[in-house]
Amino acid sequence: MAALASLFLPVLILFHLVGPVPPELGVHAGELSPCESPAHCSRSRWLSDNPEADFTVLAAAVAAMPRTVVVDQSDRYLHAEASSALFGFVDDLELLADDGAIQARSVSRLGESDLGVNAARLAELEILLQN
Repeated sequence: MAALASLFLPVLILFHLVGPVPPELGVHAGELSPCESPAHCSRSRWLSDNPEADFTVLAAAVAAMPRTVVVDQSDRYLHAEASSALFGFVDDLELLADDGAIQARSVSRLGESDLGVNAARLAELEILLQN
């Protein structure tokens, strides 16, 4: 079994398609960056009566997502990297609590299209705010 694993491990590593970290990550003038293309990026802004509490709920949900690693987090900002199950494509997810809202952005590092994965990720998080 170990011999079989040692044969396939190098092949699987080839499929982990990470790509460079986008330079536009982070907060710029109190906002997350806009999406350059909706084909591989999704951005939302959800109104909130209590952005700090909602941010805490969302941050915990992101940390619990499969194949997701929180890279940077403060009391108002979160950056996480989410990897796809099959090929290991990496998406960057950002959350920002601002006055009366939560901003969210999810963007793929590689490819021309994300096949709706980033929008679905944000929709899943938005559902948590509605409960």
